[in-house]
Amino acid sequence: QVQLVESGGGLVQAGGSLRLSCAASGRTFSRNAMGWFRQAPGKEREFVAAISGGGSTYYADSVKGRFTISRDNAKNTAYLQMNSLKPEDTAVYYCAAGATTYYSGSNPGAYDYWGQGTQVTVSS
Repeated sequence: QVQLVESGGGLVQAGGSLRLSCAASGRTFSRNAMGWFRQAPGKEREFVAAISGGGSTYYADSVKGRFTISRDNAKNTAYLQMNSLKPEDTAVYYCAAGATTYYSGSNPGAYDYWGQGTQVTVSS
């Protein structure tokens, strides 16, 4: 059974940092593109960042320069380092795995596997 499990969310003050982890099990995703999305109450799920199987990275404009996506293939884990957090970053953050090694884009429908989400709350 394929599982993606996010961890690392929590409550942080504006300007602070958090590091999210996404641990995969059931199969290896070392060659698959991985992505992070977020969903705030009353809003649609939105793209945050992605990393291809080859290590190329992609970011939403709203997080560029503040967030960094990375992966450790030996641990079958993806990460999202979030710095200079703002209240508008508050959301449930989800990791996702694409079907191929290539960047799967910013459309949630392009990703095949999803985690259950982890809450990130940034206080002002």
